[in-house]
Amino acid sequence: MSKVTSNNLIVQLTDVGIFQQAHQVLEGVNLKISRGEFTYLIGKTGSGKSSLLKTLYAALPLKQGKGTVAGFDLAGLNRKTIPLLRRQLGIVFQDFNLLPDRNVQDNLRFVLEATGWKDDKKIRERILDVLKQVGLSEKYRTMPHQLSGGEQQRVVIARSLLNEPQIILADEPSGNLDPETADDILLLLRQLAQKHNTAVLFATHDYRIIENFPARIIRCLNGRIITEEDIEV
Repeated sequence: MSKVTSNNLIVQLTDVGIFQQAHQVLEGVNLKISRGEFTYLIGKTGSGKSSLLKTLYAALPLKQGKGTVAGFDLAGLNRKTIPLLRRQLGIVFQDFNLLPDRNVQDNLRFVLEATGWKDDKKIRERILDVLKQVGLSEKYRTMPHQLSGGEQQRVVIARSLLNEPQIILADEPSGNLDPETADDILLLLRQLAQKHNTAVLFATHDYRIIENFPARIIRCLNGRIITEEDIEV
């Protein structure tokens, strides 16, 4: 179990209820994730994994309990502060959500400009930097449809790194990939977490990955989450 101290906590949830509209998906959620920690989030389809992630990045409102992410009080967010929270987060989806009519460089430029970057030189430098980190330096002018699935997911990871996030939330990022490519994406995220001291919460139902690359596990089960701390004796 990773040591968790208050001064390096990125996520802290206390007695949180997770809701999809009026339906409660998870109850009594207590969770701590610290800087640089890699954590799996597992559970069957419909168990609440995605709903928990959506609450962390404020796509679902916090209606019950207390929660902070990257220093932001989830219960106190509004239209102005939600974008500020999301700049502290990297989000990686199973579906790549790349803009099909723009090349790799312009996909990343779009995100930087949308989050307030204005200096063209700094924008170009940052794009080249994150593409280098994910091993795609030569692909910056390539269109998404010309990339393999694994390469597209690397672009998505590069996109998630643009604003130097405190935590990367990855929702089934290897779900559409073959096992070898899935392993590559998993290892890339773990390396980036270690290099930048960035937390990663990696939602998956691929138990093969978990067995091959062990790390802390949070499990969604029967409307609750179970962590290592809960089952220690």
